[in-house]
Amino acid sequence: MESQPPQVAVLMTCRDRRASTLAALDALAAQTGLPAGTRVRVHLVDAGSRDGTAEAVRRAHPGVQVAEAGPDVYWSHGMRLASRNSRAAGLPEPTHQLWLGVGVRLRAGALAELLATARRFDDAAIVVGAVARAGVTVRSGRSGPPALALVEPTGAPERCATYDGDVVLVPWAVRERVGDIDKVFRHGMGDHDHGLRARRAGVAAYVAPRTVGEWAGGGSGRPASSEPGIGVREALRRVASEAERPVWPWAVYCVRHAGVRAPGLIVAPYVLAALRAGRTRGRGHRGASS
Repeated sequence: MESQPPQVAVLMTCRDRRASTLAALDALAAQTGLPAGTRVRVHLVDAGSRDGTAEAVRRAHPGVQVAEAGPDVYWSHGMRLASRNSRAAGLPEPTHQLWLGVGVRLRAGALAELLATARRFDDAAIVVGAVARAGVTVRSGRSGPPALALVEPTGAPERCATYDGDVVLVPWAVRERVGDIDKVFRHGMGDHDHGLRARRAGVAAYVAPRTVGEWAGGGSGRPASSEPGIGVREALRRVASEAERPVWPWAVYCVRHAGVRAPGLIVAPYVLAALRAGRTRGRGHRGASS
């Protein structure tokens, strides 16, 4: 009996990334080598873009389901909404979900390779795509805590403990077992938590044999807590923001995955930010008075 052709629900979320989002969708639409009958349906959550992203996507890619949300929706929350929308879209039911970052330009055969790798494991494992910039891997699977080092593609599937959420193929049976990104995470950490929860549930994750695309994304665009010259209060405000380590999600993440090291890890980012700000502010004052 032949298996059902892949029905891939692609989950994406963006804010004020019109050019990047369109380029990512162009690369997705140009995929080659897919099994006969493959259907790809994109579910994009536009989180309060002011640059016309939603309208531009509807014009250039009318088959994409665009849902508009408010600017208080960050990446993890947006991906949960996209997953909900994919499940509510009706038949045919997806066979896979593909998490796709708007900063990723997939190479032409990337989706076919991800699907083929999943088939090697009877669609019972998560497959992660490594993404490079100028030949250097910048997004991929990750080794186990505490290091979470990038796992490089080697020409064969490589086991990983968790993953960055930029290119992640989740077979539907696995999604039903593990669920979506946890709602406690609004922005960061949700992808790493998902991978570690999958491992705990007995679901393996593998990095695909070859790099699947190029990274064209940038940073968050927000000033970081490590910026020299800011005061301790500002450093703490930034490190506790959604862009870095919001207190409650970070505490949940540490308690779930750090074991006896959790108490120290919970306070570490805030202590380090305060100490760093105090040192750099002190050096600035000494320099000004010399």
